Formats: sequence, C-alpha cells, structure tokens
Amino acid sequence: MTDQTIERQRTVAGIRFHRVGKVYHFEYSEFPELLIGDYVIVETARGRQMGEVVSFNVVEQPDQEHKPIMRVATPRDLVLRHHWELQQDEAMRILRVKAGELSGLDGVKFISAIYNYDGSTLTFLYTAEDKANLNRLHNDLRKAFNAQVEMRQIGPRDVAKLLGGFGACGELRCCSTFLTDFSPISIKMAKMQGISLNPSEITGMCGRLRCCLVYEYETYVEARQKLPKKNKRVGTPQGEGKVIDVMPLQDSVLVLVEEGMIVVRREELVPLDELEALAKKAKAPCDKHGDGPCECGAKPGNAQDADDTEATE
Repeated sequence: MTDQTIERQRTVAGIRFHRVGKVYHFEYSEFPELLIGDYVIVETARGRQMGEVVSFNVVEQPDQEHKPIMRVATPRDLVLRHHWELQQDEAMRILRVKAGELSGLDGVKFISAIYNYDGSTLTFLYTAEDKANLNRLHNDLRKAFNAQVEMRQIGPRDVAKLLGGFGACGELRCCSTFLTDFSPISIKMAKMQGISLNPSEITGMCGRLRCCLVYEYETYVEARQKLPKKNKRVGTPQGEGKVIDVMPLQDSVLVLVEEGMIVVRREELVPLDELEALAKKAKAPCDKHGDGPCECGAKPGNAQDADDTEATE
C-alpha cells in the first residue's frame, strides 16, 4: 500500500451514547489526538449529547459527510452528567404524579427518564398498547421542569433492553449486554432449528420472539440443504428406508428400516428417488430428435442404432 493510498483513507470516530447502544460516526479531524475511551460533545437530532469514543473506522464512501465533533468533554461535563443522572428518579416520580392526575392514560407505561449531560433536555420513554394522547401530560411536564421535555414511545424489545435482567436461559439478556441492533426474527427460524413452537419456548421476556433464534439459523439452513428431507426414500448400509427426522448439527438423519430406526450419516446415504429419476431420464428418448440418433445426448439404448446408421452411410 502506497503513502498516497494511506492519505486517501479518511477515518471517523465511532461514538456510543449508551452502554449498549448503536454506534454513530462523527468527523474528528480537529481532534487528531482523540483516543478510544475519551468522552466528547456532539450535536445530534435530539440536541447536544455526550458520548464515548469506542472505535475508529475507515470511511467506505469518500464523499459521505459526517457531523464534526464539537469538543472533547471536560471534567466539569462529566460531573454535570453524573449530577443529572441522579435527578432522573425524581423526574420519574413527578411524571407519575402528573400522569395520575389525568385520565385516559391507563394503557400507558412509563419506563424511564433520561437527562442529557447538561440537563437541558429531559426525555421520557414510555410504551403503550394503543395510540395515546399525551399532549396534556406533555404540557404539564414542560411547566414542571426547567428543560426541554420530550416524550418518546419505544417498543417491547427496547423496554427489555432498558430494564435488563435474566433471560429464560439463565444468562443476562442479550439485548442488555451486547445487542446494539434488533434483527428481524420469524417463526420460520424456530421451525428450521426444530424448536418447539410452544410460546414459552420461543418467546422472550419482552413477549416477542427470542433474539437468539437468529444466531444459529444460517448454520441450520446450510446444513439442511445437504441432507434429505423427511419422508424421503434413501439407501443405507442396512437397506432401503424412509427419513423420519433430520439432525442438521450431527450431519445425520434418522431413518426407519425393517430392523427399526437407525441414525445414518450423510456420506452413508444413497438418494434413491433421485437415482431412479436420473435412470428414467437416461432411458427416455431425446426431446429434440425422438428415438433417432442425436449429438445432444442420445439414449444408451440407441447407441447401436447410431453405429448401424454410420455404417450404412
């Protein structure tokens, strides 16, 4: 790699605003001595925020623009952030009092209050089964706090992420420890892995399909493509049988033969249905030339006829 190539590579700083949150990229050319672990102040769609530098990444598209970092956080900024974090519980108490004075909020559940680092913005996170009108509550909160008040609705997965706790596996929830994005999950993933479709087996604490269903899905898909499906006729060392179950991670299938059920590895299987189909196709006449000789794939049975024709010519 030449020096010119190195010079053309522009890097940006990856900044995270929460312990387990998405990473956003900002231009840091004015702060060349910035290090991972440093805290910086940046301008976002929700106002000024303090974030931690967690990575430096090469820009894949040179023309892509990124917002610049405003400045490196000072010790005073860190003290301010700690001070306002301590005020969040009191903000939640006031919110619940104000909400209790109003009607029509029975289906709304308030999750947390979050101040930005300098206390200028206060965001209340809530979840609701149906669309809720929070205009009156919003107006009351704006009068109660000397900050810009925002109300933001979040989904059940985000609620579980904020609350933390343990999953059904006995470990800390994935969403609150390392998952920064929620991948699309479908019931098909559970079926592909042979997991019981009992809701208690595939549903997480958030009431949605478990995030872990996506972890091994591609492995199962790749493994199943190489194995015969259920009810397929196969040949085994113990004779002909029918596939009863597929075991992708063992690269094997459970086959029913005359002696009973046996586990057969993939390399020991003979696909009888496919072989019979190939043999039938080999005996069939050419679709283009019929029963006569042809150069596009004559039948084995017509080889002698072809030789006789050549001899006659």
